[in-house]
Amino acid sequence: MAVSDVVTQRGDRVVATEGVTLTEEDLLLLSELAKGVTVDRVGRRLDVSGRTVRRRLRGICDRIGVATAIEAVAWAARRRLI
Repeated sequence: MAVSDVVTQRGDRVVATEGVTLTEEDLLLLSELAKGVTVDRVGRRLDVSGRTVRRRLRGICDRIGVATAIEAVAWAARRRLI
């Protein structure tokens, strides 16, 4: 699927690109990190713990094949997802 391809799944907007699927919440998490917001503050904004944010971020990194949060943010930004 191309970057612009969007499908709906369980009410959440899902973006699929290069065989990777990211939810709207995944993209929100990455966009907040790109702005320099701390993991704990992102957690408060998403109404989850900082630990949950770190766990979700690790899942995102695993899905897109990068090692760090910075690489995940750069990956999404290069594809104009955030």
